[in-house]
Amino acid sequence: MRAPASIREVVENGLCIGCGLCKALAPDHYEMTMTEEGRLRPGPLAPEDPAVDAQILAACPGAVVEAEARGAQHDPVWGSYTHMGEAWAGDPDTRFRAATGGALTALGVHLLRSGKARFILHCAADPARAMRSAWVMSETPDDVMRRAGSRYGPTDTLAGLEEALARGEPFGVIAKPCDANAIRARAKADPRIDDLLVAVLVMVCGGASDLGKSRALLEEYGLDEDELTVFRYRGYGNPGLTRVETKDGRAFEKTYLDLWEDESGWRIQSRCKICPDAIGEAADIAACDIWPGGAPVGEDAGFNGVITRSPAGQALLDSAAAAGDLTLGRAHGPREYDDFQPHQVDRKRAIAARLRGLAAAGQPVFRHAGLRIDALDAADPAQEAGTQERAANGKFSEPMPSPGKR
Repeated sequence: MRAPASIREVVENGLCIGCGLCKALAPDHYEMTMTEEGRLRPGPLAPEDPAVDAQILAACPGAVVEAEARGAQHDPVWGSYTHMGEAWAGDPDTRFRAATGGALTALGVHLLRSGKARFILHCAADPARAMRSAWVMSETPDDVMRRAGSRYGPTDTLAGLEEALARGEPFGVIAKPCDANAIRARAKADPRIDDLLVAVLVMVCGGASDLGKSRALLEEYGLDEDELTVFRYRGYGNPGLTRVETKDGRAFEKTYLDLWEDESGWRIQSRCKICPDAIGEAADIAACDIWPGGAPVGEDAGFNGVITRSPAGQALLDSAAAAGDLTLGRAHGPREYDDFQPHQVDRKRAIAARLRGLAAAGQPVFRHAGLRIDALDAADPAQEAGTQERAANGKFSEPMPSPGKR
């Protein structure tokens, strides 16, 4: 297997997830652009420069994905951890408004209240385009709580990484697992990350859809994107309703299962289908839904599962609980998470075959280490052959965009 040799190869072979690292590290060379398909991709601003691309590729999650064992315990599927258990925001309003139980929001709030961090780098609904997301730096607990909630479409949180580091202040990050992989890899070349970044918090990820999923919902209601004032994917209950509001006062709602039960319509990006670390092994804390069987059966008060991955993550969890910002419920074991997140188990066991399929089709794949991909290999010839066929038919291919509007 060969790794991609340029940012163009990452994008054109379906390995880009639009994390924004290109923009942060080389703003004169790349601009994050929304493609016609509804994906954030780096559009080139200057001729290709191998030296510029090399520094990005050293941390790009389309080129390298690694994790280190930092927890006290180890599980073949779920990796290194110290604690697995139930948690939710100590503040009832945050628990209600945030996605699931608001654990990540509560941890971000605690970092600011305790003085451990000066700000949180994360994403939120774009105030000018409610269906889309934008990276933000929240400096107060109210900022974090106001911006709570899942964003299921494209997010480029790491486009703000350089600006965050340039402040020279301690900060936390709430992002996707692939963003955490990129941050850890970039830390090898930028010591400011280890000096200033106090916590990396992620959600266990089912995959990032492009905007096609959201656009399909608007088409169902006969709406245009520029009519919207609110596009809330989850929250205000668990899992909560997807809610769309318009400038003229109309509102439309759909249940979580009505929106997501048909997996064929998820519009998950290609990189997510071969993701080797959707469970946040590079993070300090990963939070997830803990629905038995992997799907909700109705609304509840909001409960997260939390997995502490590092000593820093465990210390943060303990501190937030002691302060009342986070409430801890019962402890869990890895086999319970197999039941809560069965698709993650299936994905972990399928990744090796899918990567072989891509390689057999002549496409580059990311380097990976510390994620037990080979050890978990289910050796499924159908997965390998299917991926090879899809790649040969151009299903993983996409054009490098021209810079344009977000």
